Amino acid sequence: MNQHFLQLYADFIVKVGVNVRPRQNFIVRCPVTMPDFAHACVRAGYEAGAKTVVVRWEDDKLTRLNMEMADEKDLTAMKPYELRSYLDYAEDPDGCCTLAIHAEDPEALAGLDAGKLNRVSLARRTFLKPWQEYTMNDRVQWCVAAVPAPSWAAKVFPELPVEEAVEKLWQVIFDVCRVSTGDPVTAWQEHVAKTKARRDQLNAWNLDHVHIVSSNGTDLTVGLADDATWEGASSKTDGGIEFIANVPTEEVFCAPHRERVNGTVYGTKPYVYNGQLIEGWHVTFKDGKVVEHGAEKNASLLAELLSTDESSNRIGEVAFVPASSPINRSGVLFFNTLFDENAACHIAFGAGYPTNIKGGSAMTRAQLMEKGLNDSAIHEDVMIGAPDTHITGTTKDGQEVTIFVNGEWAF
Repeated sequence: MNQHFLQLYADFIVKVGVNVRPRQNFIVRCPVTMPDFAHACVRAGYEAGAKTVVVRWEDDKLTRLNMEMADEKDLTAMKPYELRSYLDYAEDPDGCCTLAIHAEDPEALAGLDAGKLNRVSLARRTFLKPWQEYTMNDRVQWCVAAVPAPSWAAKVFPELPVEEAVEKLWQVIFDVCRVSTGDPVTAWQEHVAKTKARRDQLNAWNLDHVHIVSSNGTDLTVGLADDATWEGASSKTDGGIEFIANVPTEEVFCAPHRERVNGTVYGTKPYVYNGQLIEGWHVTFKDGKVVEHGAEKNASLLAELLSTDESSNRIGEVAFVPASSPINRSGVLFFNTLFDENAACHIAFGAGYPTNIKGGSAMTRAQLMEKGLNDSAIHEDVMIGAPDTHITGTTKDGQEVTIFVNGEWAF
């Protein structure tokens, strides 16, 4: 693995993706299997001026042991310090920012009780919601990136010895994250500018709804929330600090109206949920709600996802990604939402982002729901884009515009 590229990648993620500011607290979540990368990010954080860098280590095997052997009631009995350990930094006068480094085995929890996993996950999300409000509302800079832990690399390239699989996955990540250019900062500046131009055009059209069609049977009409605004590429905190929430990112996304989604949509890539794979899935919506669903593999898991809470069977995001995105062009199925969602157009079951409503980050939950934004404990992105996806939009004054032709931007 190219050590120069590794440090370039870490520097880019920390100094541009998160955009750590002087004196901020910097919280890093990283798998125990990837200490070298965590250390590179800590170095970059201090170089950017962070006053404290806190690393939270995560461990797939430990998570599995806990989920398998501990009682559900004990797993859901969260302790106040777990929430305070985030809020203490978020409430610091110097503020904080956060980086989540993903590298988990996509099937780390395969074979375990899906209902138990879902209930424990829901309890954790609900308990940590005061912290998640900071990221969902862009009150702090946040970024999600990924590195190839051995178990994940082995899933992506099962035909290779593990060491070779890790090496190959590093190379693919460097390629699709524009690190292989040798100058990721310039490459990303160009990419962000192009994506912003498309975002601005979608906002200028003032769309009422979009219509997504593919030959696989997808025929979906998505009405947009009141005062919805398209976002893409980079985001800004309330204080005006720019950051890139996902590395990589190829999407331009918006908030659907929770009651104005109709039609059927077919998944085009497997989806990893709670450490297990859902494959060959489809859902049908009526007035925003899923009224029928199925899957070729783990259909019961899809049912669990959709019944997490009363609004997990509605969508909070619709996102457009061209089939020519570097992730899709790589030909690799990553079994990791961060990458796979950036290979294809997608929707997200569950919560919408308040920042997708004009002035939304200052609104109460009730005000956001009045605008049509969905509220749920989950936000699960699932891929629906195909090579022949055709998308049209209808403006508020009734004009039809073409957004995608054969899986590509039409403008």
